Amino acid sequence: MKHLAAYLLLGLAGNTSPSSDDVKKVLESVGIDADEDRLEKLLSELEGKDIQELISEGSSKLASVPSGGGGGAGPAAGGAAAAGGGAAEEAKEEKKEEEAEESDEDMGLDLFG
Repeated sequence: MKHLAAYLLLGLAGNTSPSSDDVKKVLESVGIDADEDRLEKLLSELEGKDIQELISEGSSKLASVPSGGGGGAGPAAGGAAAAGGGAAEEAKEEKKEEEAEESDEDMGLDLFG
């Protein structure tokens, strides 16, 4: 991943065909040693290809991948109801206490609202 990041940085800087030495210089500038085998593999796979075109193609492929939660199983609440309701009341009190603690933690700052 670090090799690809360096390659992309060079591309953003205007170097449309970065060499192995170019990528190594970028990595060494931040104290990272390049893995010669991985770097050569990356450069051979990207040779002759337009990086912007590859990014667009990859983005369209990712758009077709389903993501997000698909409605998992609901919590098992039957045990609390069978216990006579006392456990349910205790759970509600604990939840209220937790919410109060959480609101104190942010010191009244609302970052998103």
